[in-house]
Amino acid sequence: MPEQTTTLHDLQAAVARFVSERDWDVYHTPKSLSMSVAIEAAEIMELFQWHGNEASRAVAADPAWQAELAGELADVLIYALALANVSEIDAGEAVLTKLARNQQRFPPGQLPSRHRALDGVPQPAKKDQSDE
Repeated sequence: MPEQTTTLHDLQAAVARFVSERDWDVYHTPKSLSMSVAIEAAEIMELFQWHGNEASRAVAADPAWQAELAGELADVLIYALALANVSEIDAGEAVLTKLARNQQRFPPGQLPSRHRALDGVPQPAKKDQSDE
């Protein structure tokens, strides 16, 4: 991937300009934008709908398919940034805050136990109640 110098703040400002230049502000309510994020995310899910986990990795390597996925990802990001704008949220700060919180919740090397069985990772032996 080529190195980019565009920041999340730059993207958030670009989305705000795009919306403002078209006078779409009146249509961009938190409700409509949250629905748009979900609708566009569902379009990403549709791209993977009939592929198994391994097959989805293979399709993701196809350049034509990547272009389609890139367009759908862009739609999700644009609507998410527009939602951040109307909600007066600094998206970059929100992401960093959430990552810091997740760092505490999910330290490196620890897979949440509820996901182990789903991923085929062997479950650790349960502690005997008398060991506590």
